[in-house]
Amino acid sequence: MSGPVAGDPSRAPAVRDMFARIAPGYDRANRLMSMGIDQLWRAKALRLLGEAKRGDMLDLCAGTLDFSIALSPHAKSIVALDFCAPMLEVGRQRLPNPEKVRILCADARDMPLEDGSIDGIVAGFGIRNVPEPHRAVAECMRVLRPGGVLVVVDFFRPESWMARFFSATYNRIVLPVVGGLVTGDSSAYRYLAESMAAWASREEFEKMCTDAGFSTAEGAELFPPVAAWVRATKGGNTADKSVR
Repeated sequence: MSGPVAGDPSRAPAVRDMFARIAPGYDRANRLMSMGIDQLWRAKALRLLGEAKRGDMLDLCAGTLDFSIALSPHAKSIVALDFCAPMLEVGRQRLPNPEKVRILCADARDMPLEDGSIDGIVAGFGIRNVPEPHRAVAECMRVLRPGGVLVVVDFFRPESWMARFFSATYNRIVLPVVGGLVTGDSSAYRYLAESMAAWASREEFEKMCTDAGFSTAEGAELFPPVAAWVRATKGGNTADKSVR
């Protein structure tokens, strides 16, 4: 089965349909493919949010709501936004306290949220799948309050030789084999591998953030170096109490 072409701006409907197909097995595939390390990556993202995670949070490209669940003990409120309704529905059934989470099926490029209404945004492995990601980053800038924080964890295009080695092994072997066996849709995981190769490097994404108006943007590789994080802050008077 042919899939959407990574990097094609018109691919959004095909990507949404692809995620709808794999939604039932998505979480199990993630745990197996990362051997549980993705949970450590998410814990790092929560630390990078600092005090922002205690305010009004946006789980962007929320998928099956892993970050919303992790944020539940901390946040004042959570908006979980994704463009794939079946993924959100799988996540809704996992929520420990659904009254705290507002679920929105919407496009990251045009969020139905008020200007300056969010203290922190976390995006796990999702902005890479948004056509015109610069528009999603601009929307993050718009909805954040002054001093707000954006933390992105993703499979950025690797630059170092070690990251390229790990990424190539992961993309060519782990993703299509394990993802295909668990979900029955190897074409979806071939697309995900292609999307990593077509995606921005971490440094390019940091520049995308500062071009959108964020006052700072910095990041680093995670371990193993198939993923990395970027933390961007919106200028303003609110104290930036980061936790590293």
